[in-house]
Amino acid sequence: MALYLKEDLTFNQAGIELITEDTADGKGKNLYMKGIFIEGGVKNANQRVYPVHEIEKAVSTINEQLKTGYSVLGEVDHPDDLKINLDRVSHMICEMWMDGPAGHGKLKILPTPMGKLVEAMLTSGVKLGVSSRGSGNVNEGSGHVSDFQIITVDIVAQPSAPNAYPKAIYEGLMNMRGGSQVFEMAREASQDQKVQKYLKEGIQALIKDLKL
Repeated sequence: MALYLKEDLTFNQAGIELITEDTADGKGKNLYMKGIFIEGGVKNANQRVYPVHEIEKAVSTINEQLKTGYSVLGEVDHPDDLKINLDRVSHMICEMWMDGPAGHGKLKILPTPMGKLVEAMLTSGVKLGVSSRGSGNVNEGSGHVSDFQIITVDIVAQPSAPNAYPKAIYEGLMNMRGGSQVFEMAREASQDQKVQKYLKEGIQALIKDLKL
């Protein structure tokens, strides 16, 4: 049975370009996002590897759908299944192509409520990422994906870098009773395996304290 697979790329990881083009009637502008939609041939953050030939096949299928007039719509944020919820649609895929091992593409932001929200954020400088949504089988040992199919690509709110929120997290932790000790254990654990066994107990104690 195929699994529900979604893979996130931040604004920077996807190399997102914002493109503005005239509408067909020349009276307005359309906004597009262009960049990497899914990476192939490397182990990603979810410990999965998408062979390049699987990406090529999935990209080809999307393009065949587009050629026949099928609209490949995408949403804001992460749905929990492969269905497209029309009330959350913000964009549509215009085209996809291969560039090296990665599947690239171009999204057109639509004038829907969610599309207007995305447009407002992008034009205000917010860095939004993309997330491929599809299905496939995953080898438990190697993490290699087979029988992969892209259903769509969604737009997601993500930090532009792994440490985008450290200050808020740090300050919140330091304001908790015992937070400084947990922080120090976490820092030490990255360098000393002996410390790691005490980290879980410290976090559990902190959580228990929060409930009191």
